[in-house]
Amino acid sequence: MNLDELTAIDVHTHAEVSSKGTASLDETLYAASGAYFKVEGDRKPTLEEMAAYYRERKMAAVVFTVDAESATGTEPVPNEEVAEAAAANPDVLIPFASLDPHRGRAAVARARRLVEEHGVRGFKFHPSLQGFFPNDRLAYGLYEVIEETGAIALFHTGQTGIGAGVPGGGGIRLKYSNPLYVDDVAADFPHLKIILAHPSFPWQDEALAVATHKPGVHIDLSGWSPKYFPPQLVQYANSLLQDKVLFGSDYPVLTPDRWLADFARLDIKDEVRPKILKENAARLLGLTRA
Repeated sequence: MNLDELTAIDVHTHAEVSSKGTASLDETLYAASGAYFKVEGDRKPTLEEMAAYYRERKMAAVVFTVDAESATGTEPVPNEEVAEAAAANPDVLIPFASLDPHRGRAAVARARRLVEEHGVRGFKFHPSLQGFFPNDRLAYGLYEVIEETGAIALFHTGQTGIGAGVPGGGGIRLKYSNPLYVDDVAADFPHLKIILAHPSFPWQDEALAVATHKPGVHIDLSGWSPKYFPPQLVQYANSLLQDKVLFGSDYPVLTPDRWLADFARLDIKDEVRPKILKENAARLLGLTRA
């Protein structure tokens, strides 16, 4: 991966379909999230298509699935498949994994194998979809492995488009994704590298407080067009958190093209833009120049 040639690093993209053609969400949740994000056309690119898409744009992308099988009954795209695609496209794809904390000790053992044998660089947690509070001891074994191996824990925070508009929200509960619960994780695992994903509506101030207080906590800006960012998020990105805020799109539901076009019109200092688009992520991921 040639950092000098990259225009940006997108730290938040989803592998939504496996090589077998199976999707990571059932049709009801898939259709509802597409309507929520106003997605036009098919949004199920293969991993190879994702690699080509980002290569064309001279960007790198962190890519992951979401393992919420215990709550949804739907098998995720295999973590190993994501890692294999990244190994085949190391110039553009950076592999993260996802493990349902409800899998217990099996998940802990698998997390270590995914890092040590498959080169996984981080783990995605979706508390609302997986049905757990981030500070539940249920997940602490996973955090221990992630911290020990130097990997990153990325938490969905705030409202989710998955289940939006479905009766009862598809049974998905928003309370689990308050970023304040991640504050306990950051306190109990002081060397764990953490990303709070998305503008954390309706808990934006909580996310900013945690990120300013805990050195290991960062914020990615995925899932929202920048023109809708809360003013306090823009203020902190321009000042106190300028070294801890990361570009993320949420591709394929939100494209980097749309995100970057709106970001160009956002009131961000010239010296801060390259930090958000690439430099902060490169440092957090441990990427080095050739």
